[in-house]
Amino acid sequence: MERTTNTTPLLETKNLKKYFKVREGMLHAVDDVNISIPHKKTLGVVGESGCGKSTLGRTILRLLDPTEGQVLFKGENILHFGRGKMKETRRKMQIIFQDPYSSINPRMSVAEIIAEFMLVHKTHSGKRAAFQRAAELMDTVGLARRYANVYPHELDGGRRQRIGIARALSLDPEFIVCDEPVSALDVSIQAQILNLLMDIQEDRGLTYMFITHDLSVVKHISDEIVVMYLGQCVEHASSDALFENPLHPYTKALLSAIPEPDISMRTKEIKIIKGEIASPVNPAPGCRFAARCEYTMDVCRKETPPLLLRNAASRRGDTAGERHFVACHLYSGGDTGSE
Repeated sequence: MERTTNTTPLLETKNLKKYFKVREGMLHAVDDVNISIPHKKTLGVVGESGCGKSTLGRTILRLLDPTEGQVLFKGENILHFGRGKMKETRRKMQIIFQDPYSSINPRMSVAEIIAEFMLVHKTHSGKRAAFQRAAELMDTVGLARRYANVYPHELDGGRRQRIGIARALSLDPEFIVCDEPVSALDVSIQAQILNLLMDIQEDRGLTYMFITHDLSVVKHISDEIVVMYLGQCVEHASSDALFENPLHPYTKALLSAIPEPDISMRTKEIKIIKGEIASPVNPAPGCRFAARCEYTMDVCRKETPPLLLRNAASRRGDTAGERHFVACHLYSGGDTGSE
């Protein structure tokens, strides 16, 4: 798919934090995350379960109120919006949930589910017009119109997810958070849904944040990728740069674990991550991956590494790249620039 060259950010976060109060203290689910997503581009967000990627997506949409920081949509901080302005903005910012069954109302038919947002926001002159638009969206996402009056339990997972996509498109959004939209689907259906999302993006000029734990999936759809670990961004680069030259030890371990269908790759070294995962509750200063990293130094346990441009990596023999950021003390020497 041909990508646009417009690199103006549609959405940015600045020092975004989301903490949850638990019995032991404060759980740092999202901790000082800075990202930007240009118009009509896809930012992939990857990491193991519990790293905070879904919380990040929901905090950006204000489904969860952030603890601190800014969320800029078209240059405006939506965290300052009142109820009326936020309702208007929600029409431009939508989400596709991971579980297509639990995220839709089982008591409503397919047409009613798709038309629901349009009726709430009164985007059409009446109920008939909203349902006509719902039928058109069914065509867009590849759902036969004969399913308009059936209920979600009568459909398979792939068709249910198409309902969720159609509902997200119903208000003509500009930005969509795709929260692991294919992880609950069969592999063959995953490919269909991914291709559908890419076709819709091309036709409508949409901007995506694509959250997943599947690195092969994120490579297929993303322009840039952010790797998260325990609430923090540890690496941020273009999709090609990340896969060709990963810098952070955690990213290298994730990539080494991708299954290779080529029998000639059977001797490929798999980097096994050892050690215990640090607690995200009241985390101590230092790198949160230090307890599991084979390159740990004294500074790693004392100072939290900032997310810096990979220019410093060039001093270690790597090829300097554009917009390749890494948070690791292995690359913290020399002239750098923060994201």
